[in-house]
Amino acid sequence: MIQVFKDVKIDWLANRRIFIAVSILLMLAGLSSAIFRQWKHPNGTEAFNLGVDFKGGTVVTARFKQRPSPEAIRDALAKTGVNDAIIQPVTDKPDVLIKLPLEGSGEESQAQVELGRTKVRNALNQFGAEKDAYEIIGTDAVGAVAGAQLRNKAIAVTLAALVGILMYIAFRFEWTYGAAAVIAVFHDVLVTLGFFSIFQWEVSLTVIAALLTLVGFSVNDTIVVFDRIRENRRLRRRDSLYKITNDSINQTLSRTVITSGLVFLSVLSMVLFGGEVLRGFSLALLIGITFGTYSSIAIASPIMVWWEQRIELANRTAAIATNRPAATGSRVSGTPSRQPVSSAPGKRSRGAGSA
Repeated sequence: MIQVFKDVKIDWLANRRIFIAVSILLMLAGLSSAIFRQWKHPNGTEAFNLGVDFKGGTVVTARFKQRPSPEAIRDALAKTGVNDAIIQPVTDKPDVLIKLPLEGSGEESQAQVELGRTKVRNALNQFGAEKDAYEIIGTDAVGAVAGAQLRNKAIAVTLAALVGILMYIAFRFEWTYGAAAVIAVFHDVLVTLGFFSIFQWEVSLTVIAALLTLVGFSVNDTIVVFDRIRENRRLRRRDSLYKITNDSINQTLSRTVITSGLVFLSVLSMVLFGGEVLRGFSLALLIGITFGTYSSIAIASPIMVWWEQRIELANRTAAIATNRPAATGSRVSGTPSRQPVSSAPGKRSRGAGSA
């Protein structure tokens, strides 16, 4: 395997408080933005800039003889006063889906459809007369009720994915590993959503797809580190978990940098050259992959070590209270016994250190 870094000796866990403090500040910034926007504009700007898929609106399908670029269609719509439209070309047909945001209360769906159809027709007339240059072949309304259902289903799917991840890692490793990985994934999703709230980037179904992709990517990174920790605990029974965790992160650092770096460059190209259609999706992936890689090192591993320290302390306290030898701990996926946890490298544990 290609080694970008050799003989790395970074003490990651020594800086765990700084890492966690940075993460908490980022999550608090996003939460503060969401609460402030919702409180200041309860009937206007909400916590997130939800797209047509969630707020409701009108979807117009237009078929072109010579399809213009999405940017040209967006400029034409902007000239007629429509600035928040989503332009989505159909890959196998000369069709374009034009999604317009909901206007007014949205109670008269037919009036919304007709208004949206008229605005699109006025904009597309800049490319030629109807029937000659283009044809509107369909117009549909996406109501607010449907938008709420989509939003609830998106949240349910994300939570179901996290529960599945927790169960898998708890079965494959231990529940402490699974809990640490899920907390790290929650961190990645919340930080990404915080950026979307602060900068008011539009949240659409493609952004939800990016968040689900992020969940898988972040967990994969975390499992690679956890698997190396488990392997080293079998081979180095005399070392503390603190030292084993630091060494495992350093040993997998080259793999992490190569994998995440290549994905980062690919997503960055999408951000720069993907256009407005992919903007939300690519921004969510860019932020998520950055913090997903960060959380695998700076969030998941320290939380796992902290939790193991608490368990070790509880076992020792229970052993002293019952006047019996301390329990050796449960098995860790093939590891005969749980190793002592130390809060500093090279020292045998005398109890739980500080997190």
